[in-house]
Amino acid sequence: MTSTRSVLRTLALAVALSATAAGSASAQTGGGITLDTPAAPTTVTNPTVPGSVAVLQDDGTAAAPALAPLAVQQAIWAANKLIGKPYRYGGGHRRFNDTAYDCSGTVSFALHGGDLLDTPLDSGSFMNWEDAGVGQWITVYANAGHAFTVIAGLRLDTSASGDPSGDKGPRWRPVLRTTKGFKARHPDGY
Repeated sequence: MTSTRSVLRTLALAVALSATAAGSASAQTGGGITLDTPAAPTTVTNPTVPGSVAVLQDDGTAAAPALAPLAVQQAIWAANKLIGKPYRYGGGHRRFNDTAYDCSGTVSFALHGGDLLDTPLDSGSFMNWEDAGVGQWITVYANAGHAFTVIAGLRLDTSASGDPSGDKGPRWRPVLRTTKGFKARHPDGY
């Protein structure tokens, strides 16, 4: 049975795609020929890449896959806002907008950005969140002491485990890490 939330996300994606298609700039010449006019250069704040896998960019942010549902893209774009923020135990637990984030605060922020979570959760709470198992687009891995997520193939984690940079804090990590000892959970439909 399809949930109301899934139906609303599908409708939101359809509206967003329609608006994008309608927003292309064009100009008519006197002879009735339509010419596409280039749009003014803009800074891309919500980057996308073709396909179904997110791509780590040189600046540490991630480009969302164009084939991903809108909620997945929005979760990636939200997580991009945290890249480079400092780590602080308990950061992001009382409120989504904080000055520093811990593991579960980072995961909560990303999921909230995709409208997939209403209240920040700690890592223990993520162990029983939503549906059990690996998701198609988003999987949260949690145990009593740590949580991280894999969104469209990229790992968002505050731990540098498996990351040669050794940087701590919210980061997209270029390599996956072991999931032994973690429970896999995913949002319904994702």
